[in-house]
Amino acid sequence: MSHLENLDFPFVYELSNGIRVVHQPMKRAIGHCGLMIGCGSRDEFPEEHGLAHFIEHGLFKGTKKRSNTQVLSRLDSVGGEINAFTAKEETWIHASFLHAHTDRAIELIADIALNSTFDSAEMEKEKDVIIDEINGYKDSPTDMLFEDMDEMVFPHHPIGRSILGTEESVKSFKQKDVLKFYRRCFVAQNMVFSYAGPMGKEKLNSLLEKYFASVAIGSASFNRPDYTAYKKVHLRQSKEIHQAHHGIACRAPHLHQKDRHSFILLNNILGGPAMNNILNLKIREKHGIAYQVDSNYSPFTDTGVFSIYLGTEMHQLEKALKLIDKELGLLRDKPFTDKTLDGYKTQLKGQLALAQDSGNSLMFNNGKSMWVYNRINTMQEVFDVIDSITPKEIQTVANKYLHPKAFASLTYVPQ
Repeated sequence: MSHLENLDFPFVYELSNGIRVVHQPMKRAIGHCGLMIGCGSRDEFPEEHGLAHFIEHGLFKGTKKRSNTQVLSRLDSVGGEINAFTAKEETWIHASFLHAHTDRAIELIADIALNSTFDSAEMEKEKDVIIDEINGYKDSPTDMLFEDMDEMVFPHHPIGRSILGTEESVKSFKQKDVLKFYRRCFVAQNMVFSYAGPMGKEKLNSLLEKYFASVAIGSASFNRPDYTAYKKVHLRQSKEIHQAHHGIACRAPHLHQKDRHSFILLNNILGGPAMNNILNLKIREKHGIAYQVDSNYSPFTDTGVFSIYLGTEMHQLEKALKLIDKELGLLRDKPFTDKTLDGYKTQLKGQLALAQDSGNSLMFNNGKSMWVYNRINTMQEVFDVIDSITPKEIQTVANKYLHPKAFASLTYVPQ
């Protein structure tokens, strides 16, 4: 066992086969853990579109020693929860449980991650479930708008493709396709195990060595071509909907760019989760012309995307867009005062501290940080970075990324 970094809390180390571990001690009756596999939909070849997500579903269809029903009942029967999700660059298998059932949860995650059989008959049935999931997205104009904007910003690139795949691609998958992708990505150097709970370090390490010793040592084989083809596009489509749905999107900092910290703060100020964000105050509260308006920032390892979403009545759309343009212009042209920015920094720090109070969120954040940066920052280190951001840096990233010529747009209008 070799330590990656000399941290008191959380503990950070490697298993004997190279799987990285983040152990966050928490004095609670509940534990949370997850296995992150650093492989997602962008790692698919074109003919594999939707395969990472298909495998995520297949993990629950039975293992060498459990049927699909036994998999689903193993933790649920003791009041715990197990689930999984697929993202653009990662897949998670995660669980929450009473501390007394930690062994059961870890063993179950290991079993489905390492011993799933991907039974052909079960996988054929699951195809219909995933196709229903795809159609569910099509019934939600908000969900579809974000899917289509990704494709618009990243055309003909794996990041731009839907995580779910298409009905045609899902129907085409065979067991051999599943196993090929699975063996390519589910290897030790591509895994991080994150835990938040009351179990001691030595006990947790013993369980992880016991259940994950069989993971093959090696690095994943990625399909991650560079992205260079962004072009500004403006599209307008008629849909069977009642109101207009509008989105704008542009490239944004990736996970390793220094100005991502300033951009995170900027996004939080403009359209983050708080009700007093600029877009909500100016468009919803002041003018009353939208129920939902927000901004989103999604950074990846080598690129990022920023977007603004708005849903409003068709006759209010132009007014809303002018208000958004005005606020973006103010961010570019007029720097915040130190006092105003200090208030926004305090807000962001409070939000991050509240997120840390959730063991589940902390578990996910620690695992992702370990995979991307191979380290965990303390909360004080995070606060120090936020406090160091200047009004000039906020204005600089606003001008660098939120220029009118940078935005693509997509609008759904009622037929």
